[in-house]
Amino acid sequence: MPHDTAVFAGGCFWCTEAVFQSLAGVERVESGYTGGSVADPTYKQVCNGNTGHAEAIRITYDPAVIAYDDLLDVLFATHDPTQLNRQGNDIGTQYRSAVFPLNDEQAAAARAAIERAQSNWPQPIVTAIEPASPWYPAEDYHQAYWNGEGQSSPYCLASIPPKLAKLRKGFADRLRED
Repeated sequence: MPHDTAVFAGGCFWCTEAVFQSLAGVERVESGYTGGSVADPTYKQVCNGNTGHAEAIRITYDPAVIAYDDLLDVLFATHDPTQLNRQGNDIGTQYRSAVFPLNDEQAAAARAAIERAQSNWPQPIVTAIEPASPWYPAEDYHQAYWNGEGQSSPYCLASIPPKLAKLRKGFADRLRED
């Protein structure tokens, strides 16, 4: 069965990448930028908040092992989808919560996932469902960040372990065995 692709934004891409690379059936997670108006943006440009891009991840996964609906459920459980244009201390449209469906089926699944997840949050979910737009991979040093430099970053050490704990608690049956 061919692999599928999902594109999500849930704040800092280092944090979302660390979560999704832990899932069985996920073949690749790439950090990058999407949803903006500038071609080939740099990290510095995106951080300035003037390009319209979100820090996002592009997931390549095997739908025979993990469904798109499962990926959406993980997204809504491991970041705060009720915060508009921010995640914690990361503030700006580049940190927005968004799903970028690649087809009508993914768009319908995203709407259904928001409805499913709403009961888990005391505030309204503000995650946007945005049209797919060009994908720009982030610079090489952002890829698999948690696996390397992120392990010594105070920001990552404060942000990522709680997300991974939520993942282990709510989705233990979906984790990689390796």
